[in-house]
Amino acid sequence: MEPGVSPWSPLRRSVFRSIWIASVASNVGSMMQTVGVGWLMTSLTPSPLLIALMQTATSLPIFLLGLPAGTFSDLLDRRKVLLFTEGFLLVMALSMGVLTLTGHISVWLLLGITFLMGLGAAFDGPAWQAILPDLVERKELHAAVSLNSTGYNIARALGPALGGIIVALAGPAAVFLLNAVSFLCVLAAIYFWRQEKIQRSTPPEYILGATVSGLRYVSHAPAMQSVLVRIAAFSVGASALWALLPIMARRELALDATWYGIVLGSLGFGAVSSALLLPWLRKTIPVDHLTALATLVFAGATLALAYLHSIPLLLLGLMAGGMAWLAMMSSLTAAAQTASPAWVRARTLAIYMLVFQGTMALSAFGWGILAERVGNPIALTCAAAALILGLATILRWPLRPILHLDLSYSMHWREPQIVLTPEPDDGPVLITVEHRVSTEHSADFINAMQDMRRFRYREGAIRWDLFRDLADPDRYLESFVAPSWAEHMRQHARVTVEDQGIEARAFAYQKPGVERITAHMIAARTYVQDALVEPPYAELS
Repeated sequence: MEPGVSPWSPLRRSVFRSIWIASVASNVGSMMQTVGVGWLMTSLTPSPLLIALMQTATSLPIFLLGLPAGTFSDLLDRRKVLLFTEGFLLVMALSMGVLTLTGHISVWLLLGITFLMGLGAAFDGPAWQAILPDLVERKELHAAVSLNSTGYNIARALGPALGGIIVALAGPAAVFLLNAVSFLCVLAAIYFWRQEKIQRSTPPEYILGATVSGLRYVSHAPAMQSVLVRIAAFSVGASALWALLPIMARRELALDATWYGIVLGSLGFGAVSSALLLPWLRKTIPVDHLTALATLVFAGATLALAYLHSIPLLLLGLMAGGMAWLAMMSSLTAAAQTASPAWVRARTLAIYMLVFQGTMALSAFGWGILAERVGNPIALTCAAAALILGLATILRWPLRPILHLDLSYSMHWREPQIVLTPEPDDGPVLITVEHRVSTEHSADFINAMQDMRRFRYREGAIRWDLFRDLADPDRYLESFVAPSWAEHMRQHARVTVEDQGIEARAFAYQKPGVERITAHMIAARTYVQDALVEPPYAELS
């Protein structure tokens, strides 16, 4: 948080305040629905596999469509995306309520509507994350993120308890219909928000190309890969608690709907408590130690669910699990945001959610199968063991180096010097950079250029090579290819301060007094208007 910025200052902004209040109300409705769906499913079937499939139906859509959803959020009007997705979710919640109220709901209908709501959430999530910088000033962004997290966990604490009471008094259909009403709050808040139009300085991207760019970025970004490995390792074991909690509450603990909501709400109460402690914990404990501790505590909560039959002790264990869950997820999500530059942030966060939800969905399915064969307690014990084994990923993929990345735009590349005028879609474009490096520095230079290789690919290159002149060993020719002139112009706009540091380390081996020579060449088969560019542009440095 910026010095001098109150943690409540974003709430002074009417647009942020109205959207925040609406989102809290909607999240309360969604958490109430979670109780209703879990309770209704245990009424319709005793099968642990089918009950665990609810987690799969919720998470699988994000696994399937998370990346395209992130691309849409980067390229389209996010306000319109949110209006459509929130309206779709309203219709689905209303349909679930009506079908349940009229007695026409079944196991497969419930799974199907849950899956469709997961599809809506897949497109809704990246857009929600991406609009936050549009609602507050830059200095208030950290405070706004914290308020969003607090609001979500308030909903996680209140929603299940309220949902349990309403299910006990009026049945599951009532919470489904109330959830539909909660989406109206969000629709109203978004409708009255007028988003400022963004003027783009580079040609717009196409959906397919932008999706490929997002995948290419992640495949050449070690920091983002570390986050993805860590979230996958945690989700494998963590999914069991969420997937098997409904059947444990009803079958093993013989709880009614009210107590089921209280048990589920205890995770949310723990998360709210953790939100108050996290700022102090982050200052006191290194991030990798904090995530390791959170993993161990969540493994303990999983074992508590498996073997504790004392409700007060179980509630304490699950509250600790809620604290651990928030500490882990907030640390990983913050790392994912830090590892993502603005131009691709919605896409990388969508990939992050894809890995998270996909792992949760597939693992929940696996834990459901195991529970049917060996019983719920043993399946939960195996999940706790998986969480502990996942701690080994900290050694190879730590989060700490990510915190020091500066992915703000450097804008230090100058426009290329050209005399012909290519169209945006003309290409491919070959860019060559001639380096002069003394032989005694050749090994260090070649090693440093491997970081340059990853950097070029991250920013949009589809091929990169480094050649050494056999007749003149001090001469190296770096070449990389952009698929079009427009994509190369986007490369200019995407370069970050971190990339500038990579360049500086590689270019430090250049012979003193010798300038690098850069050339831009376009495919000869491409039609290029034979006209001078006025005024001439400076050379790319």
